[in-house]
Amino acid sequence: MKVLKFGGTSVGSSDSILKVKKIVEEQKEQLVVVVSAVGGVTDQLIKAANLAKKGENICFDVLSEVKEKHYNIIGELFPLDIAQTIKFKTDQLFDEVSTIIKGVYMLKEITEKSEAIISSFGERVSSFIISQLFEGGKLFESQKFIKTDKVFGKDTVDFEETEKRLLEVKDELVQVNVFPGFIACNKKDEVTTLGRGGSDYTAAIIAATYDAEVLEIWTDVNGFMTADPRIISRAYCIDKLSYSEAMELSHFGAKVIYPPTILPVYKKSIPILIKNTFNPEAQGTLINDEKEPLKDKKIKGISSIKDVSLLTIQGIGMIGVTGIAMRLFKSMAQENINVILISQASSENSISIVIESAVSKKAVKLVEKEFKAEIALNQVNNISVETDMAVIAIVGENMKHTTGISGKLFNSMGRNGVNIYAIAQGASELNISFVVKEKDLKKGLNTVHEAFFLSHFTVLNLFLIGTGTVGKMLIEKINNQSEKLLNENKLRLRVAGITNSRKMMLNPQGLVVNGILNDLMAEGEQANLDVFTQRVKDYNLANSIVVDCTANQAISEIYQGLLESNISVVTANKIATSSGYESYQKLKTTALNKGVKFLFETNVGAGLPIIGPLNNLVMSGDKILKLEAVLSGTLNYIVNTVDENKPLSEVILEAKEKGFSEPDPRIDLSGTDVVRKILILAREAGYEMEQSDIDVVPFVPQKYMDCASLEDFMKEIVEYDGAFEQKRKELANAGKKLRYGAKLEGGKATVGFIEIDSKHPFFDLEGSNNIILINSEHYKEHPMQIKGYGAGADVTAAGVFADIIKVANK
Repeated sequence: MKVLKFGGTSVGSSDSILKVKKIVEEQKEQLVVVVSAVGGVTDQLIKAANLAKKGENICFDVLSEVKEKHYNIIGELFPLDIAQTIKFKTDQLFDEVSTIIKGVYMLKEITEKSEAIISSFGERVSSFIISQLFEGGKLFESQKFIKTDKVFGKDTVDFEETEKRLLEVKDELVQVNVFPGFIACNKKDEVTTLGRGGSDYTAAIIAATYDAEVLEIWTDVNGFMTADPRIISRAYCIDKLSYSEAMELSHFGAKVIYPPTILPVYKKSIPILIKNTFNPEAQGTLINDEKEPLKDKKIKGISSIKDVSLLTIQGIGMIGVTGIAMRLFKSMAQENINVILISQASSENSISIVIESAVSKKAVKLVEKEFKAEIALNQVNNISVETDMAVIAIVGENMKHTTGISGKLFNSMGRNGVNIYAIAQGASELNISFVVKEKDLKKGLNTVHEAFFLSHFTVLNLFLIGTGTVGKMLIEKINNQSEKLLNENKLRLRVAGITNSRKMMLNPQGLVVNGILNDLMAEGEQANLDVFTQRVKDYNLANSIVVDCTANQAISEIYQGLLESNISVVTANKIATSSGYESYQKLKTTALNKGVKFLFETNVGAGLPIIGPLNNLVMSGDKILKLEAVLSGTLNYIVNTVDENKPLSEVILEAKEKGFSEPDPRIDLSGTDVVRKILILAREAGYEMEQSDIDVVPFVPQKYMDCASLEDFMKEIVEYDGAFEQKRKELANAGKKLRYGAKLEGGKATVGFIEIDSKHPFFDLEGSNNIILINSEHYKEHPMQIKGYGAGADVTAAGVFADIIKVANK
C-alpha cells in the first residue's frame, strides 16, 4: 500500500485535479489518497466565520464565492449528467455549513465546535468531489476514524483509539480510497481539527496504521529546497534527508511538510517522498532513517522564520538563582505563547527567547507580572523586546562531525555586516540557530548558502559608477567573461546598478549587461549620487561591490559610508587613496574591521600589479628601503616618441587622441598623477606621508601649465618644442635618455626628470610601459623589478576587473 497526500495547490483547480487523477491512476499499489481543501478555501471559510461573528452579512457572499468555486470545478471535471448529481450532494454539504454560519451571524459568537466544522468543511467537499473521479473509488470520512483528546487544552490525536478504528475498516479498503485531511473528532463525536497543515498529519497517521510502503506528499515544489527559493534563486532541491533533518527544517519555516507528520512514520521507519504534482518527473526528496555521508557540503539546508521578536530578561540578581527559566516559560505557557528559540548566558545574567511578534506585548506584561518582586528589588533590571527580527537555522546531521562550522557561519555573517543578536545550538549540533534583524534576512540566507557551498556558484552584486572609456571597457569584459567565470570558477557577476553623471539604473535582481549603456540612456532615471548610494545600501545584497571608474572627487567621498555598510569598493579613482593620510588610513581600517575589500590596484600601474606584490612584502615582515619608478605610461610614451621628426607638442596631442592621457593632458604633464601614485606606494610601504611632503618638478614649465584653457595650452606649448628637443639630443649624444619618474628613499619622495644611461633598468623602457624597482631588506643587492604596460583604458579596465574577482577570493 501507498499513502498519497495532495495539498491545496494540487487540488486548486480542475486542471490540477486532473493531474492528481493521472498520478493516482498510474500507481499499481493499493492507495489511500488524502486531500486538502481546494487552494484558498479554508482561508475563505475562516474569513466568512469571522465576518459572521461581527454580524456582517457579507459573510454569505464569501460563502457563495466558495460554493461557486466548487461548482466551476465540478462542471469542468465531469459530464453534465454526472456533474448535476455531484452538485446535488455538494448542495447538501453547503446547506450544512451555511446553517452554522447563519447561527454565528445571529448570535455574533462562535463556539470551538462551530469553528472546527466551518474550517474543516473544505476538506469534506474536496474529498467528495475527488472520490467521484475514480471508478470504484471509495470515500471514507476521516472524522469517524481520527480521534482526538484534550491535552493541556489542545486537541491531540488519541493514537490508540485512532489505530483501532482505522484497522476496523482495513478490510473494506478498495483500490483507491479517499480520506479528507485535517478533520477529526473527539470522544463526544464533536468535529475537531489537526491544525493548519493537518492533512499531512492525517496521511502520516493512516500510513503508520496500515504499515504503508511509503508516504508520498504531493505539493507544488520539487521537494525540500536548500533554502527558500523565493529569497534565494540559487536554492535547489535536496535529494535525501534524515527524519531529524526534515523535522528541523520543517520547524524552522520550511513549509514543505507539517512537522508533526514525521513522528508517526518515523516510528514505523516508513519513508516519506516529497513530490511535485506539477512536475511529477522530478526526483523529489526522500526522507528516511539513512544518514548519507556528505563530501563537500557540511550542512543540508537553511530555514528561517520571520515576524518574530526577541524578548530578553536581564539582571545581576538572577545569577545563581534557581527556577528563573522555569518561571519564564511557565508565564509564556499560561497564554499558550510558543517559545521558538532560547539563548541563555552561562552566567545566568540574561535569558533571551524568540516569540511571534503578534504576542510580544502580551509576553512582556506576563514577564513583568511574574517577576514583579524581582523588578521591585532591582534584581531584574531590564526586560526588553527587539522587534522586526528573524531566525535563521542551518541544519545537517554531519555538522557534529565537522570542526569550524560555527566559526565559518559567524565569520561569513560578520563579513557581510549581518549582526547576530542571539544564538542557540543543541549539543547534537544538528541545528545552529541565530537571530538577526528581518531586514538582514535575505542577505543572511544568501551568505550562508554560499559559505557552505549549497550554492552552485557565488554571486557578486556590482554597482558600476562611470561609463567613460574605462567604464565601457569594463562592461565589455564583464559581458565577455561572465559565462567563462560561471562555468570554470562558479562565479556569477550580476550588475545590479549603473550610473554616470546623467542617468542611473538599478535593479536588485540584476540588469541585462548586453546593451546596458543604451538601456541606461533610454530607460534610466536622472542621476543622483546620494540616491544611488542609499539604494545600494538599502538593497542590502550579499557580496555587494561598488566599482568606481571615474576620477571624480564627490564619488571618492562616498567610499567611507559604503565600507561602513559592509559594501566592498573597487576603484580606479586615485583621489581617495591620495587624499589626507588620516582619511586614507580610515578607509583601510574600516575595510579591515568590516571584513570587506577596498581594492585600488589600478591607482598606480593600471593593469600592472604593483600594489599587490608590495603589500605581500610588507605583510611578510620585509621593510621597504627605496622605490624608484616610472609610473606614468602617458609621460613615458611622450619621452619615447619625441624625436627630431615628432616634436613634443605633436606627441602630446597624439597621446590625448589615443586615450593614453587624461582629456586634459596638463593633468598628466603637471606630475600630479605621478605624485599621487608614489604617495600611494609610499603609504602602502608603511610611510605616513602627505602630498605636500613630495617635491615635484612638472614635465613642462609652470607657465604653460597656467594657460587659461586647453586650447591656449596646445597653442603655446609649441614654443617649448625646441628646448625639449635640444635637451633630448644632448642626452642622446651622451648615450643617455630622459625619463620622468619618482623616487622614495629615506622617508622622502621626489617626482621629476631623471637622466639615465644604458646600464639603468629604465633605459630600455618602451612605449607607455611602467616600471618599478623595489629595494628592501630582502631585495638589497638586486631590487624586485615589476615592468609592463601602464596606460590605456583597456589595461585599466582589466586591472579593475581583476580586483573585482579578488573580492570573491577566486
